Amino acid sequence: MGTGAGSRLRALAEYDVLALTALIWFLAKFLRYAFPPLFPVFRDSLGVSSAVLGVAFTAMLAVYAAMQFPSGALADRIGARRVIVAGAVVTGLGALVLAVPVPEPLALGVLVAGMLLVGLGTGVHKTVAVRLLSRLYPGRTGRALGVLDTLGAFGGVAAPAAVVAVAGAAVAGVTLPWLDWHALFLAGAVAAGGFALLFARTVPDPGATDLGTADDGASDGDETDDAGKTTDADGRGGLRRYAALFREPAFAVFVLATVCFSFTYNGAVAFLPLYLTDAAGLPETTASLLYSGLFVVSLVQLVTGDLSDRVGRLPVIAATLALATAGLLALLSVSGVVAVGAAVVAFGLGSHGFRPVRGAYLAAVLPESSAGGGLGAVRTLLMGAGAFAPAVVGGVADVAGFRAAFGVLAVALVGALGLTGVVAVVE
Repeated sequence: MGTGAGSRLRALAEYDVLALTALIWFLAKFLRYAFPPLFPVFRDSLGVSSAVLGVAFTAMLAVYAAMQFPSGALADRIGARRVIVAGAVVTGLGALVLAVPVPEPLALGVLVAGMLLVGLGTGVHKTVAVRLLSRLYPGRTGRALGVLDTLGAFGGVAAPAAVVAVAGAAVAGVTLPWLDWHALFLAGAVAAGGFALLFARTVPDPGATDLGTADDGASDGDETDDAGKTTDADGRGGLRRYAALFREPAFAVFVLATVCFSFTYNGAVAFLPLYLTDAAGLPETTASLLYSGLFVVSLVQLVTGDLSDRVGRLPVIAATLALATAGLLALLSVSGVVAVGAAVVAFGLGSHGFRPVRGAYLAAVLPESSAGGGLGAVRTLLMGAGAFAPAVVGGVADVAGFRAAFGVLAVALVGALGLTGVVAVVE
């Protein structure tokens, strides 16, 4: 009786970890994807160009990308809980900066500062979360990451809907204090503080024993300390161990494929609302609703994550990339709300379907002793490419229009699909 009750409590605690980890990821996505629907507001109120906004968004994503490797390597050393809590706290500080209205001469600087803090805080979460959940659910990694990415993607659903809601209040003449876009970030700051406290109090110390998993499998000169954290016997930090991962041809080609995908995805989500209004000729409200639809279809991640556990990861990866490519190519060539909406849905289904399977594939092929830093190194590369994309899209759009800019993204996505075929051959 006692043993059964203890097992149920341990299972409940494990699901608490998944729920809290996913909720923090939801908040991270909400804050990041609140910016693109606000670009028209920023463009008008601050008098800046699409290129300037693209550079600001790129700067935020660059900081986000820069945190991938250090956060993963740090989690290998001190554990996941401390890293995730610290990230949530910094995210909350960034949201708080954005929540305070400032005079117009300072507005652009404060906006950029808040965006950078949001990028810094959210940048430590995903790498560590993937590692944590893959240890907690070794036989159900695809399903667990599907839940993580699905709930996170719904932050992208909620953000533009919230922007539409505050814009609608302004149009209706509602003048309650803080009832504008600043209120979104105030709510985000409060939520970040609450999630950080809950995570710190609820999640056990992330040693292997506490999580109920097998040992860390440290090898090749590594030692494991009493907390279950892996350290190098020679104290050199294991940088060569992480670099050696890229000498495997299949691994290196897959990383290149996901870098191409990340460039396309981040460039598309940063400017899709403006593409839909400027290039597709849709009203701003319709564009915001379709932008939300891009994330609503993220429910597909629950299907593709579970399917990859059953039939294999590479076939699902290839199928999802093919669907995303077809959707983006259609978006460049169709017109009308229905056709454009269908193209956005296809691109969203393929893109979101790909993401948890990518994480599961990487978690499976990375060695246990260097999984945190190895995944961090990969995510640094792919998020670095993603961070560069908004600046490219904004610059090309200012010169040649948004169709040309999204054409560049389509070329990169076709490249990702082709490289996936190479991985299947090499492997």
